[in-house]
Amino acid sequence: MKLHYRELGQGKPVIVLHGVFGTSDNWITPAKILSEQYKLYLLDQRNHGQSPHSDEFNNSIMAEDLKDFIEAQNILKPVVIGHSMGGKVAMNFAVRYGHMIDKLIVADIAPKYYPPHHQKILQGLNSIDLKNLKTRQEADEQLARYESDISTRQFLLKNLYRNDNNEFAWRINLPVITEKINNVGEALGENVRVNIPTLFIRGGNSNYIKKEDEILIEKIFADVRIETIEGAGHWVHAEKGKEFGDLVKKFVG
Repeated sequence: MKLHYRELGQGKPVIVLHGVFGTSDNWITPAKILSEQYKLYLLDQRNHGQSPHSDEFNNSIMAEDLKDFIEAQNILKPVVIGHSMGGKVAMNFAVRYGHMIDKLIVADIAPKYYPPHHQKILQGLNSIDLKNLKTRQEADEQLARYESDISTRQFLLKNLYRNDNNEFAWRINLPVITEKINNVGEALGENVRVNIPTLFIRGGNSNYIKKEDEILIEKIFADVRIETIEGAGHWVHAEKGKEFGDLVKKFVG
């Protein structure tokens, strides 16, 4: 699958993978900080952003997408950064193709299994009647019945756009993501080992990586550091862009 992507900066190649419901656009601000030192490739993963839609949707197939991208672009030993779902994909890639990358950075997700926890958001998105939708405000009002946080709603509604017929449509493949959301939370697997240098960055206000998860992380990743950015939640790269960028630069060099 040929993924849509954006390029910024010059220097050592760094590939960035967004989380579920996200796009490469979500990384523009932190990427500007990193592009002062590195060449950034911001990918739209399948069923997201401007990349193609597919009925296949799981972390393994998205790891294959990443392999195809690296080979098609002739990128030599990039650093891979993945947030949330993107972190799951990046970890899967490192297990299979660790020899292809230099270092791995995982933002606020662990290699453990996560039970489904996006059902209410998916209910809200699916409740929006696109055929009769007149304004984005109407969409926000409908989504607010399911999600009270305005910043989360704004993030989700970035996926809403007008197509060539001037009709509202979703950039995400909402039916497939709804059907296969459980695949996003899959565990990395048993008896796997990653030997490349790896950095986990978690938000101090997030509960995605708990203290007890460090045991599993250190069991799988032979050369690992775990850093916490205080005052940040799950979207650690967006909430604390400078601090996130500083940790990445210190780790990558």
